[in-house]
Amino acid sequence: MEKIEIMRNMLANNPENGLAWYLLGVEYVETGNESEALYAFSQALNYCGQEFKTQIFEQLARLTDKKDILSKDRPSVENNDISAGVEEVNENQGAGKEFIYKEEYEDVSADTSEDSGDWDEDEQPEENYDIREDKIIRLSVVEGGKSKGDCFVSEKRNPVTFDNVGGYDELKDIIRMKIIKPFSSQGLFSRYKKKSGGGILMFGPPGCGKTYIAKATAGECQAGFLAVHITDILDPYLGVSSQNVKDIFAKARTMRPCVLFFDEIDTIGFNRSKLASEHMRPIIDQLLTEIEGIDSDTQNMLIIGATNMPWDVDPAFKRPGRFDKVIFVPPPDKKARLAILELKMADRPQEKKIDYISLAEKTELYSGADLENVVETATENVLTEILKTGVERPVGTKDLLKAVDSTRPSTIEWLKTIQNFVRYSNQTGLYDEVEKYLSKRSRYL
Repeated sequence: MEKIEIMRNMLANNPENGLAWYLLGVEYVETGNESEALYAFSQALNYCGQEFKTQIFEQLARLTDKKDILSKDRPSVENNDISAGVEEVNENQGAGKEFIYKEEYEDVSADTSEDSGDWDEDEQPEENYDIREDKIIRLSVVEGGKSKGDCFVSEKRNPVTFDNVGGYDELKDIIRMKIIKPFSSQGLFSRYKKKSGGGILMFGPPGCGKTYIAKATAGECQAGFLAVHITDILDPYLGVSSQNVKDIFAKARTMRPCVLFFDEIDTIGFNRSKLASEHMRPIIDQLLTEIEGIDSDTQNMLIIGATNMPWDVDPAFKRPGRFDKVIFVPPPDKKARLAILELKMADRPQEKKIDYISLAEKTELYSGADLENVVETATENVLTEILKTGVERPVGTKDLLKAVDSTRPSTIEWLKTIQNFVRYSNQTGLYDEVEKYLSKRSRYL
């Protein structure tokens, strides 16, 4: 009873605490108070996040089994048998779920007396036959379809940290200051009115680890990680796409602290002045409002956007208050390339001394994906030789150097494209870091 009182006190202060409603229902189940448990679970469904709904369904299913057992073991038939049934109504297009309680009162004795005149004296009802079995409405939970907001990737505990990310020290320092340090030093940051969370927009060539860095950020501060893609938002029906954006942010707020990651944000945050159709405008407006609007709250939420084409992202996203920091994620530097090559070669049969330093020097402008391709190409060449000769041998430095000579960095095309934006569209200073990077590597372009 002490736990129940604690839960009630919590709900008195915050009636919309879905977790407290769920825990209260669990306590009622343990004490045998089934009616109060049903009410608590129904309230929990109204307020809790999606991650608790499966557990609530399991609790309701246990209540169903318990009621069935009790009804079969009851020795007599009461005149007024009340059976509670629960049906779950799941509206299309991500509508909310609600429970409808039904009560049915049946006069069993009237039905029995009405049919008794037709019985023969020698005929007896079958043993263990319960006349209520055909009348009872059983307590049941019907699983409905999933809305768009339930489909995006959600990961609460993340084993990837900054230790798994080679290089990018400046980017790591910015992320630590934005979200990790505020969680570990809450007193200091609160005194200086420095909020935790905010937005970071990362741009750079494809395959340079923007998604991996976002995932490592969540693992570094033990926060939830939610990855959102364009397919999680777009819907052919008018207004549903904007509702999907709202639902995604609502779920993220229930998991705080969390990292909300928008991959290829230029697809859902496209520059409104370049739109050929008005279909995307409400989605962009809703996303802007959720990140920072009158009723929005992104405290303890880090919103990370990643794009290969920053010139196509709407300027409203790039202002302070939404994406406070716009960070260039270049191809890995020499130190990072060396770490990536060692990581990709780990657990493969290899020579004792591979010259990773020479390999790192020869792979300037290579992205992380390009380096992985080098290792895969070298491994494939060695396997082809083994199959021909029948003699097994490890992967060596020569094999990796040969693979480097047969490939080219995939980032060159992107760097040449952004070179024009640096030259003609850098009035705001957005591409200053890119300009510095290109000036040091002009010989490769």
